[in-house]
Amino acid sequence: MLEKTAFDAGSVLLSSQLPPIPSKRYFTIGEVSELCGVRSHVLRYWEQEFAQLSPQKRRGNRRYYQHHEVVLIRKIRALLYEEGFTISGARNRLDEARGELRLRDELQAVLQILSK
Repeated sequence: MLEKTAFDAGSVLLSSQLPPIPSKRYFTIGEVSELCGVRSHVLRYWEQEFAQLSPQKRRGNRRYYQHHEVVLIRKIRALLYEEGFTISGARNRLDEARGELRLRDELQAVLQILSK
């Protein structure tokens, strides 16, 4: 008989229950899978759906994710699994957030110029 794994539908982890992200430069797809609570085939699918997610590929097409990509995957996971967004809805939400950050940076630059 097969044992239940952490990835079974009945045992979806909340973002607050995920393990902390270690301070490493690169993570393999297996490590990211464990850190984010999603299977590796889901990560590969999300790479196709979310342009922001593009891990480096090295020898033998092995994927290496950086810290900011692991954080992004956790955001995507929270949008899809906890907040109930569709793939396109999550993509739009991430694009909106990126646009807001860009606008905030531009406003801060203008404030710095005006304060001189």
